[in-house]
Amino acid sequence: MSLTAARRFQQGNYANSYTELPLTDPGYEWRDGMISGNGENGYITSGAPYSDSFIFQNMWFNYPSGDPRTIPSELTEQLSDARWNVFNQNDQWKIKDENGSTRVRTFYYSYHPGHQLRLNMSNRGSLSSYERSTNYETAETSVRYTDELGEWSRSSFTSRADHVSITRIEQSTAGAKINMTISIDDVSSMSRARDGSSELSALLYKKLVDPNADYIAQVAHYPAYEGSELRRGGYAGLTQVLVVNGRKNRVLLEATNEALNVGGEQNPAIQITDADAVYLITQSDRTFDMGEIEAFTEQTVYALMEQLLDQTNRVAQKYVDAAGRFNYAAALAPHADQHAAEFNAVRFSLSVNERDKYADNLTLIQTQQGMKSSIHHAFMEQVYNQGRYAMICCGGSSAPRLYGMWTGEWNPGWRGIYTLDANVNLQVAAMNTGHLKQAQLGYIAFFLRNAPDFASNARMAYGMHDALQVSVNSDGDRGMHVEYDNDYPFEYWNAGASWCLLPIYEYWQCYGNVQIPIVEAMRIQELQPLLSVNDGGLSDAEFEALLRKGVLDLEKDILLPLLTKQANFWEQICTPEYYTDRNGNACHQSGKASLLPGEKYIIIPTYSPENNPIGYNSTITANATMDISAARDGLLMVITMEKAVKREGFESAVARWEALLELLPAYKYDTDGALREWAMSEYTENNNHRHLSHLYVAWPGYETQSDKSLGNASRLALENRDKYNTKDATAGHGWMHKALVSARLKLGEGVVSSLLPMMTDAGYYPSLMTDHDTNRRNHCYCTDTSFGVVAAVHEALLYSNTGEIEILPALPSDWRMGAIDGLMARSQIEVEQLNWDTASHTAQVKLCSNVDDNRIRLSAGLPWSKAIVDGCEAEALSDERGKHIQVTLSKGATVMIAFLMK
Repeated sequence: MSLTAARRFQQGNYANSYTELPLTDPGYEWRDGMISGNGENGYITSGAPYSDSFIFQNMWFNYPSGDPRTIPSELTEQLSDARWNVFNQNDQWKIKDENGSTRVRTFYYSYHPGHQLRLNMSNRGSLSSYERSTNYETAETSVRYTDELGEWSRSSFTSRADHVSITRIEQSTAGAKINMTISIDDVSSMSRARDGSSELSALLYKKLVDPNADYIAQVAHYPAYEGSELRRGGYAGLTQVLVVNGRKNRVLLEATNEALNVGGEQNPAIQITDADAVYLITQSDRTFDMGEIEAFTEQTVYALMEQLLDQTNRVAQKYVDAAGRFNYAAALAPHADQHAAEFNAVRFSLSVNERDKYADNLTLIQTQQGMKSSIHHAFMEQVYNQGRYAMICCGGSSAPRLYGMWTGEWNPGWRGIYTLDANVNLQVAAMNTGHLKQAQLGYIAFFLRNAPDFASNARMAYGMHDALQVSVNSDGDRGMHVEYDNDYPFEYWNAGASWCLLPIYEYWQCYGNVQIPIVEAMRIQELQPLLSVNDGGLSDAEFEALLRKGVLDLEKDILLPLLTKQANFWEQICTPEYYTDRNGNACHQSGKASLLPGEKYIIIPTYSPENNPIGYNSTITANATMDISAARDGLLMVITMEKAVKREGFESAVARWEALLELLPAYKYDTDGALREWAMSEYTENNNHRHLSHLYVAWPGYETQSDKSLGNASRLALENRDKYNTKDATAGHGWMHKALVSARLKLGEGVVSSLLPMMTDAGYYPSLMTDHDTNRRNHCYCTDTSFGVVAAVHEALLYSNTGEIEILPALPSDWRMGAIDGLMARSQIEVEQLNWDTASHTAQVKLCSNVDDNRIRLSAGLPWSKAIVDGCEAEALSDERGKHIQVTLSKGATVMIAFLMK
């Protein structure tokens, strides 16, 4: 490959091979496909030259189940028993349902793919060259190949401007015309298309082609389960077909007699003959009102189909050129402007030689797999860019699902839902510092959409009022508690509201107060009780005024009310009946109304995900360190927000939360000085576990930054996990979590050792997307690693919090030269430039403030002798946290600081 040709891929990736998706028994081949998306619609394409496939996506697709969508009432009734038995260390006590079962479980709905479009080319020869590529700046996927008929090309993207996916197919460079058949694969021939977590056999669907062959579509009706909000629901995907100087005809392919397909004609398709160009415009969506399922077989009119046809028609007409033809470049331009602005906001580079810089995906993967102890720099750059690209593609409408927004299979792993006790948290960890603007809007909409269920969770699990308890999972439509047993007592996972509100708080730290547009996905009509600090919510008049305004104020309407409700949770879970005395002994006194001086609350019950103390065979525990840290962090956030908003009487609220902070349990330390996972003298630590929940104090929390002894104790706790954990260590989210904790603890080599397992085993597909595990043992497509790597890079190269920035806090020793430009610091500052060269003992950083009088404590992670600010040596200061300088920036002003390293 020539250097000139290679330059096309400086902001993208390419491969010289492809994986064709079989018509039957496709297995896991779809995971090798290229992706694009706009946060709501998207696709996966194999890029196969002669039998390409497009699996279309919609972020809101949810396949229902017959499981109840309510929390069992007996949950609240068992709280006092749970507390009593945990306090008395009775690990044999079990949560039971009304029938006495100890395995109380319901399930969420499952994510699923849209229609799988097949492009079968009649012009088939012998390939002499092949290349498929993804352009990170435009979100285009392209295929280019050569055979006896010349060079052929096709390109596709999902538009942020027009909310459709568009494909362009061109005649060959030698003038050979396009002859092809466009069809839709059977649902039952797709990956994992069988009854599993979803009863797929209960689906009904049809393939449709209009008489003029203007479109091909799939329309489906979900199973009509009693009590399901989707009982009358369904989904559809429509592809409009535009042909230049050729013919298109509706044809019938051989019927497959598929039971799910209830169309009068089972396999209609579109045949293209002698075309100069073909354009495909696709959109997918769902509806809650497809009609009664009993009428679906005979149904001939579908409102959802009409909506999709209207939308694709508008796009087709919007970009017609002077010759009356569809103009692909004109359609691409407004989308590319939006997408490129997001992607190009940050640039990351390491020292990479020219040959490696332009290597194809498989070469990069194989090279990295051969390097077990260090990260290949070109591979690092590429997977960072791929992760950033995919984050943008699935951001803006919702939070990322476990699969991002892409699945080619029915019954995906863990139903492709949102997991909020690590996975989503990792997936959004880079969005704020990564200078994105759209991903946060989707995340906020997702949180608000689920907030009524989070309030219900607190009522049902704890009998609380005006409080939030985030569920471990959500399917996007519902976020209620669904698992209640001693192995997975999700109803007693308490840290969720604090953790899941933190990214919204960090958004405020990076960008200040922002006006958030009210969108349909928020389900705003259900939020009147929640968008106020007052118990009972907004009055009717206040709510009507908010709706008329059309936007939510990030400080007043979102952060302050929701942070108050998470603080209410911590206030209400603390009861004086369970406490530790002056000597740290656990005590229980029924009817006790208040604590005495020197006493602290016990947070009971708690759940430190999936772990239990040695000799105590239940995960329902007390004083989980994760909960203590999340409570402290959550209370500090609401105190800060009260001081920012300064509502009438805010001083009393601040005093209330500061008082609660003082009464929270203190952290406990083991005999070796390590931070304990449970602040209970009665428990024996269990370090034979992969989770790092107790290191919340380091990440996502910030306490270790200002408490050296806590930082040292956390490092020892991390070392103990390395030393004693012999259990499964294949999950990518565990490694990404460890990388982020290592970065916050300033352990550069720990960052590298945490990233390597997914990189050197089978964690990456040829598409540069990632699996759930290092060894693909679950065969689960998962974006934890893809997005988590981006966050780990950010945290290793830049630490920030309100009023403080540290450059290169956890620089890996092998990253001797590099740069990252455009990061946002959590101080309303853009880090326009950050570069370093350890060989020349220099590092430079250029800061630009978004606000006036922005006072920053600035330090460097590497030992330094001088700091030069805009050409003048700055005074070096020192405090209990170490050496630093102080800089003050005005709004819009930039300052360049050079650190001379020792």
